[in-house]
Amino acid sequence: MSYTIDRSFDAAAFDAIVARTREALAAHGFGVLTEIDVAATMKKKLGKDMPAYLILGACNPKMAYEAIGLEPNIGAMLPCNVIVRDTGDGVTVSAVDPQASMQAIENSGLVAVAGKVRTMLENAVRDI
Repeated sequence: MSYTIDRSFDAAAFDAIVARTREALAAHGFGVLTEIDVAATMKKKLGKDMPAYLILGACNPKMAYEAIGLEPNIGAMLPCNVIVRDTGDGVTVSAVDPQASMQAIENSGLVAVAGKVRTMLENAVRDI
């Protein structure tokens, strides 16, 4: 089982895909709680250059609330990370597959919530 939901954009501008990703996430009920510029962090901390790589921590409050109600420690696995990365010949967006990441937790209610969130993320990635 793959652990991400992916979509690639050939010869696309990184900033344009980041903007489209944010718009698609918002259209499907997700807010971006965190943002990590991995390339800038690697440059600052290690002095290493790498292609643009951004991690967006996306959250749907209704789904997060439901998941926390079913499994209080699930917050350790939230939010749903979505990466936007420069591949050299385009840009790839990869969202975590919540069903794959929740496999270690034996809670049928949580499995159902993860399935709903997966569908929402699939739709967001499709709509970028």
